[in-house]
Amino acid sequence: MTALATVTQARLLQRRTALRQSLAKGTSMHQAAAARELAETEAALARIEQGRFGRCDGCGGAIGRQRLLALPAVRLCIECTSKVHATR
Repeated sequence: MTALATVTQARLLQRRTALRQSLAKGTSMHQAAAARELAETEAALARIEQGRFGRCDGCGGAIGRQRLLALPAVRLCIECTSKVHATR
């Protein structure tokens, strides 16, 4: 596991704990958003365990260190994200 994956895993585990606590006491609107974020957090943790962390689900390329530090659960690189938003 890379140093970035190790640091990110620790951050994601902390976030998962906070989201679970939030789900237990939030409003229904807040709970829906927390549930979506929790699912993305769980998926990111799974990618770390599978050794796929940092790879874009769209093109398979590298996502980029700065993007991963800012958005640890992100699935797409900037280029693929732009393509998704352009089609909406």
